[in-house]
Amino acid sequence: MWSPCVACSTTIPFFERGLLVVNEQPHPYESFDELTQKLAVVEEEVYCVDPATNRQTAAVPAIDLLEQIANRDTIELIQHGEFESHLQPIIHLDTGERFGYEALLRSRNDISPGELFRAANRFGLHSKLDQRARAEAIKATHHAVLPHEKTFINFLPSTIYNPDYCLQHTFEVIDRYNLSPERFIFEVVETEKVQDVAHLQHVFSTYKKRGMKVALDDVGAGFSTLDMLKRLEPDYVKIDRSYVSFCDQDTEKRAFLKNVRQLTRSMGITLLAEGVERIEEVDVCRELGFDLAQGYYFGKPSPYAL
Repeated sequence: MWSPCVACSTTIPFFERGLLVVNEQPHPYESFDELTQKLAVVEEEVYCVDPATNRQTAAVPAIDLLEQIANRDTIELIQHGEFESHLQPIIHLDTGERFGYEALLRSRNDISPGELFRAANRFGLHSKLDQRARAEAIKATHHAVLPHEKTFINFLPSTIYNPDYCLQHTFEVIDRYNLSPERFIFEVVETEKVQDVAHLQHVFSTYKKRGMKVALDDVGAGFSTLDMLKRLEPDYVKIDRSYVSFCDQDTEKRAFLKNVRQLTRSMGITLLAEGVERIEEVDVCRELGFDLAQGYYFGKPSPYAL
């Protein structure tokens, strides 16, 4: 049975009433406003205690605790709030039939995914949020994706410290819903920002050993494509939308797409165009031999019905 490591089990508790401890001296407070006022004149490391339970926060500089309190609604959402996956269709370009979906995390109170992940990264909660996002995507697959269709699920390599251990929760969720691992394609987001290729190789290998496929997302011209593809051996490559947008009117974009298609075909990699919004872009990608496409032209990310 999987149990969370420190990164995944990190929590930031908030006590609306309690004791602010500065230099081992307790200072009672009765509200977050009062706590904020006390922290505003403190520079030392501090922590809070809930006298009713003896729980306490981690000791942090006063300015950091102030920032946590100012962002407590977002932090509480990441830790305990309700999320869901919206599904965006992915289409076979040769037949027009649906290949599957990409599952995209959404909150119930309209905070953008970007804002959520920035906050999670700032407060050390990114592993927890990434894990919750994967679990919601698997749940959506169980409820809304046909057995012959695939689900693309995003992940951040930086949140997976030890793949053999950290991914066990994801695998247990798949088993809990009695789903075949072959239905899932895990894609690394922001591929061009990957620094530790050896670590990502380990992550990919762990997914593949469990029968899943892997993908590189957001691949563009600034990316050392050949070297990365040879080292990581992804099953799928997703081309960044900036190279697909108006590719029918840009000879450089078209040449780049053609070169990537030739390279991925020679390596047996399935190629997907992201951000397709116009029929002209569909025509170019189909003409160049792209396998799959997604974008607003085919459908926006949408909630699924239970």
